[in-house]
Amino acid sequence: MKRFFVTITLAASTLAFNATIQAEPIKIAHVTGFSGPLAAYAEQLSVGMAMGFEYATEGSLTIEGRPIEILRKDTQSDPARARALVEEAYAEDNVHLVVGPVASGVALATLPIAEEYERIIMPEGVADAITGSQWNRYVVRIGRNSSQDAISNAVAIGEPGVCVATIAQDYAFGRDGVAAYKRALHSVGGQVVHEEYLPTDATDFTAAAQRLFNALRNRNDCDKGKHIFSIWAGATNPLPRIQDLQPQRFGIQLTSGGNILPALVSNADLPGMEGATFYYFELPKNPINDWFVAEHFKRHNAAPDFFTAQGFSQAMAITAAIRKSGGSTDTEDLLAAFKGLDFDTPKGRMHIRAEDHQALQAMYHFRTLVQERDDWFANRTVTAGVPELVRIIEIDEMDIPILNR
Repeated sequence: MKRFFVTITLAASTLAFNATIQAEPIKIAHVTGFSGPLAAYAEQLSVGMAMGFEYATEGSLTIEGRPIEILRKDTQSDPARARALVEEAYAEDNVHLVVGPVASGVALATLPIAEEYERIIMPEGVADAITGSQWNRYVVRIGRNSSQDAISNAVAIGEPGVCVATIAQDYAFGRDGVAAYKRALHSVGGQVVHEEYLPTDATDFTAAAQRLFNALRNRNDCDKGKHIFSIWAGATNPLPRIQDLQPQRFGIQLTSGGNILPALVSNADLPGMEGATFYYFELPKNPINDWFVAEHFKRHNAAPDFFTAQGFSQAMAITAAIRKSGGSTDTEDLLAAFKGLDFDTPKGRMHIRAEDHQALQAMYHFRTLVQERDDWFANRTVTAGVPELVRIIEIDEMDIPILNR
């Protein structure tokens, strides 16, 4: 098979290399969409993972005396290609674990390969099915799932008398997200009254917006608020387009979870919008995040983003698990180490649930504040919708269901 990867051998110094030259490297394949619609996410994950290993190993880039080796493979967001690359990583490259892919539908296609080869895979996608209906014991996820997104957003705005119409992309990420949001909103007394699904590459939201308005405008059982909730991945953001159609005429407010910084630029049109997010670099207050943010600015002249933090956390989890296993990368030893693992991240402490290997983590209730920012991107000033912290939603405030049963 023609190979589509770049091998990156991480070595901190000649001294560290000489000390570990006889040690077996820890081989990790980062198999994700480095080209295609989610390429920005993949690059952030890659940068964050490299920084996470650097921080976790205090710059040595070795764990228990073993150097870290990362193989980079581009799925091009194609499920068939992703399956082939994951199989190549296990069978030919003999990696100890695979990280990725980031697109939920592509990630789901690769999970059976991990089970076939009895090796660990750490998908970067969000769909509940990854640690739910399609889960197997070799799946470990550090990023949040759709239920965590949904429940935190429901906690942020939900109460009896709140009605919500949803708009989402028509694939696993969108549909799983809406299903989880419905359950979560119902649990706090609210209700979803309409669901709208559009193609992943949709850019015209006019007809969908009118259907959303019609579903909410004449209801008399929504005395605590009418909202349109968006679940959307990629550069396009439907909410500013919907805002242009003046939903406030019908007493409708917009709400959404977090996103990458380029998408938040368009939230400048949505002052006061509330929701809950996985990460924004100014929200966590801890030494790891302080180092992460400062070093990212120093190296990239720009802020770390949503998925950069996830990549960093993935590296922290892998390092903690290998140390817990005494330096072993045997699959069964690592699985035992990941179960119930507590580890530190830029977001604070995370915990990997033993039942489904899903990382539990705090989320952030935010309110959108419009600001001019000259520090988000290198050599560019933007007016953006900045997530201002309302409060931290702690792990024990969110009843995240176990869905793999």
